[in-house]
Formats: sequence, structure tokens, C-alpha cells
Amino acid sequence: MASQTADESEDLGSVNGPPFSKNSPDRAALGRLIVVSGPSGVGKSTVVGALAERHPFFFSISVTTRMARPGETDGVEYHFVELEEFVRMRDAGMLLEWAEYSGNLYGTPRAPVLERIADGDDVLLDIEVLGAVQVKTSFPAALTVFLAPPTPEELERRLRSRGDTSPADVERRLEIARWQLEVAEEQFDHLVVNDSVEAAVERILRILGPPSTKADR
Repeated sequence: MASQTADESEDLGSVNGPPFSKNSPDRAALGRLIVVSGPSGVGKSTVVGALAERHPFFFSISVTTRMARPGETDGVEYHFVELEEFVRMRDAGMLLEWAEYSGNLYGTPRAPVLERIADGDDVLLDIEVLGAVQVKTSFPAALTVFLAPPTPEELERRLRSRGDTSPADVERRLEIARWQLEVAEEQFDHLVVNDSVEAAVERILRILGPPSTKADR
């Protein structure tokens, strides 16, 4: 059940990461893995962007098989790859997590995340719910936050106001959102309502507390 507390794992090396145990003298030098997820239209990117201005972290860039949208740059919003390359990375164990959404594949490169955590940086993943569950399963020390809309009606309003989503797609995304909320209530550490960007950011900051030592330099 999502709550305002999160348990720490016994071993941070559970996803082939640095071999630091909970009792290691190097434990305090590690950064944290922070996972933010939420339904389409909840305003996740806006909240994460505002959060980055208040809390220093390394933002992990996902790989995806979808086409770049106008204004997007490879290596900035995403690493855009062909399906064959994505499958190669997945099968080689190069992805910390991966998921399919709207017919496209998304994944988080493993190496840069674990390297930055070992180096003392807080790392933030902005990923889909299924990917977040994978991360939490293999990396129990991860702190997971689900960003929820104030009401289903407000989420529907936000989706329709985009102007680039068909009525059928809106209905499909609302159905997915209902399922995502059920998953989040059971498997995420924290559920934060995005009734306003400022309020949501403040709530997440209270959950996170002070940045890790290196990230604060």
C-alpha cells in the first residue's frame, strides 16, 4: 500500500550494481534511486521538471522505439533507437527495466544509473508503471512515487485539452490510468496527488528529504 514511508533494502547490489551491503562503510556514500510514474496526462513531465530545479539529481534518459516528435532531440528527451537495437539491449541485460506502451518500447539503460548511484548521486527515473514495478522488484531500495490526478474527471479534461488525442485514445488512456492507480496503491511507496505543480513538488520534496551528499555539492 502506498504510504508516506519507504523501507530500505538489505543489498544495493541486487541488480548487478555496486557490491555495497547495508552494513558496508561505503553505504553512506551511495546515491538514491528515485522512481516517478503516473498516468498519461497527469502532468508528470512538468512536475519532474519543477522538481529538478529544487532537488539536484541525475536524470536518466530512457531509450525508446517510438519516433521522435517535433522539437525532440535524440539524447535529450530520449535515446531513439530501432526495434532491433532495443531488443539487443534488452536481451544483453543492458536495461534496468523495460515496458511497452501504446505500441512502443521504453527502457532504462542500466549502466549509467548504477554508476551514478555508486558515485553518490541521486538518480531519477521518469518511467511507466510496469517499469517502476520491475525496478522495485529487482532494486528494493528504490523510492517509488506515483503521481495521481485529483479526480478521474480532471485527468479526462487534461487529456482532451491536449488537442492531439482522439476520443477513442482518451478512453483507452483513462482505462489504463484506472489500472495504474490500482497497481500504485498496492506496490508504490508513495502516492502524490498533482492538484497543482507547486503543491505536488513540495510533497515530493518532503518525501525525499535532503539530497545525497554529492548531489548537494
